[in-house]
Amino acid sequence: MAVDGTPDPYEVEIPFGTRLKLHRTRRGLTRDVLGGLVGRSASWVKAVETGRLGTPKLPILLRLVEALRIRDLAELTGEQSVPVDLFTGPGHTRLPRVRASVNALTLGDDGPAPTVERLRARLAAAWRARHSASHHRDVVGRLLPALFEDSQRAVRRAEDGTARRAARSVLSEVCSLAQFFIAYQPAESLLWRVAERGMVAAQEAEDPHALGVAAWLLAQAHRDAGDWEAADAVTEDASRHLVRHLPDGDRDVLAVWGALRFEAGYTAARRGQAGTAWRHWDTARKAAERLPASYFHPMTSFSRPVIAAHAVTVAVELRSGHEAVRQAGRAPAEAIPSRPRGARHRIEQARAHHLAGQRDEALRVLEAAHAAAPETVRYNGFARRMVLEELESRDPRRRDGAGGLAERIGLLT
Repeated sequence: MAVDGTPDPYEVEIPFGTRLKLHRTRRGLTRDVLGGLVGRSASWVKAVETGRLGTPKLPILLRLVEALRIRDLAELTGEQSVPVDLFTGPGHTRLPRVRASVNALTLGDDGPAPTVERLRARLAAAWRARHSASHHRDVVGRLLPALFEDSQRAVRRAEDGTARRAARSVLSEVCSLAQFFIAYQPAESLLWRVAERGMVAAQEAEDPHALGVAAWLLAQAHRDAGDWEAADAVTEDASRHLVRHLPDGDRDVLAVWGALRFEAGYTAARRGQAGTAWRHWDTARKAAERLPASYFHPMTSFSRPVIAAHAVTVAVELRSGHEAVRQAGRAPAEAIPSRPRGARHRIEQARAHHLAGQRDEALRVLEAAHAAAPETVRYNGFARRMVLEELESRDPRRRDGAGGLAERIGLLT
């Protein structure tokens, strides 16, 4: 039993409709909003919740899981024998070594400390390697342990407060890189630990750029956990802090501020607040237009091509299929100078076509995303959900195409 007296859907044997209602109310969604998110009416949601309609078939179940941000299908169905972790990909082979480097204290270590300048150069090279690699998690996972060890050593060996703040700034940004590796793996507690460590290091460094990036990632973690209020609070607090530094003309700080404004729009779109979502997106767009046309922020990917890609995400989250397809046509993935970020945009384009009922095109775009960066598709819950849905298709061509992709991204193993 929860502290507020409501039944716990994980422990009590209760009907599907009641489970659905509990998850919906815990997420703060009305029946209208949830119905819109899954392509059904509010009356349909009510009929399911009250038991007049039975448990939906798999394609609708997967849409409900996505809308409610449930990480295991069994939490909704009550069938503990059929776990489906849609939003958690497989554990990467390099995860244990990364975990060990995060957990290690190394207090007795007497190795030489690299300079902050050298650490920054290595960190910049790691970001470049990530953006150019198809198997980017493997690349980042190989570099992270040494970056963690050396940046912590630089903090410990700093000779004065100025040097220590500079080293903590680097440590914070190493934590940010680590979150890209850890995300969507079965390591939720590790992700939160790294996110919080990155935020603390950024605050101690008194570095607005590092703090903005740490807040950007922390807001995403809250949103993906379903805590939209916490995501909004982090986004707004960090945005207010960065505004004071915008007159200094630092374009990286401007980019992070723009990325935070889009995050506010993303969360609003998840809530179904169309006007608020597009208003925040437009604010972010104006920030992108103040940056050079060739500019690309290495951590948030904020840039003119990516703000165009973000418009697809807003439309998809608002369940506006035809608008999402229209925006997808205006935002070519080839314009994004990053293989994983371009593949992520292709997944959003596939979601747009899927939402608009253009299932063949959705599969074609997913194939293109996989060709560009297989690991992005393998670890993306939206891609996994679309492939699983198409495995149930009545069209044998789509079913066969989805089967081949499902095998390549590890869904059938």
